[in-house]
Amino acid sequence: MDIRTRDKVMNAIVEEFKEKGLKFTMDDVANNLHMSKKTLYKFYESKEEMLLDLADYSFADIKRAEREIVDDATLDTVEKIRKIIVVLPDRYKNIGLSNLYQLKDKYPNVYVKVEKYLSTDWDQTIALIEKGMNEGRIRKVSVPVLKAMVESTMAHFMADSGVLKDNGISYEEGLNKLIDIVMDGIRIK
Repeated sequence: MDIRTRDKVMNAIVEEFKEKGLKFTMDDVANNLHMSKKTLYKFYESKEEMLLDLADYSFADIKRAEREIVDDATLDTVEKIRKIIVVLPDRYKNIGLSNLYQLKDKYPNVYVKVEKYLSTDWDQTIALIEKGMNEGRIRKVSVPVLKAMVESTMAHFMADSGVLKDNGISYEEGLNKLIDIVMDGIRIK
């Protein structure tokens, strides 16, 4: 599949996920694309294969967004840290990411892939945190502990959305509340 077609398919999947969560079907995606289901099956043998490709595509988007943050000369180090930890490209905002917990039972291979992406490739983020500590802009912290805290919270949001749904908090809002607590602490200053 060429890049342009892949982009269209990925956008259609994101639209269907936004509307129906994981209940969307291959038919829904094919209809969204104005193509036959048979044509879609030429690209993907199953919905799971399509979701695995979407995970790769989405995390490549996230990595591009991270590079943009790092390269943004208008942001200082602290602002870059705030943004990079919870980076989420616009196309994935407000699509119901708190429903990702459904992957665990229905598509365990996709769930494992997403979890792996969340826990790897922290190089740019760690470099920014270390830069902030060296500049005296943030206090010295244990980077492995901070990384574990952020990863664990994201994994918890993904594995059990009850904490978010029960409190009327979207996945994106949850991430922003996480970064506020990480960056500002809980102490009144």
